[in-house]
Amino acid sequence: MKKSLFLILALAAFQFGCNKATETGTESAEINSDTTETAQAPRTGDNSQTSLDWPGTYFNTLPCASCEGIETWVTLNQDGTFELKTNYLGLNDAREETFTGKFTWDPTGSMVQLEGLIGDAPGKYKVGENQIWHLDQEGNRIEGSLAEFYILKKQ
Repeated sequence: MKKSLFLILALAAFQFGCNKATETGTESAEINSDTTETAQAPRTGDNSQTSLDWPGTYFNTLPCASCEGIETWVTLNQDGTFELKTNYLGLNDAREETFTGKFTWDPTGSMVQLEGLIGDAPGKYKVGENQIWHLDQEGNRIEGSLAEFYILKKQ
């Protein structure tokens, strides 16, 4: 009876010991592969960051409650910098603004966050094939009858 119990415990210890070594080896391989790329976000498999030709300028006229619309240009550069230009249409005093800075990818590699914006602009965009979606404060796609106006097309 004692031999059987000892044998079961030994096999369990061996099993757990082997699993631990395998996980550690996988983590080391992932860490080593990440260090050769930029440190913005982990890159696992195919995602917008690794699979799409995302650098470029995107444009659309976003809806505006107090004007005719907001012409919006977002330029995403390969080096992790951006330029955001907005032009508020239909106002007597022209309101053109330009912001520049760095952007970061979310951990999934599908969304970018423009850093350093002022005001209530969320600066979050989901990146797709030749288009980006302007997202709300929580990072969700805007839905409803105006949803199509929140999709900026690559120029």
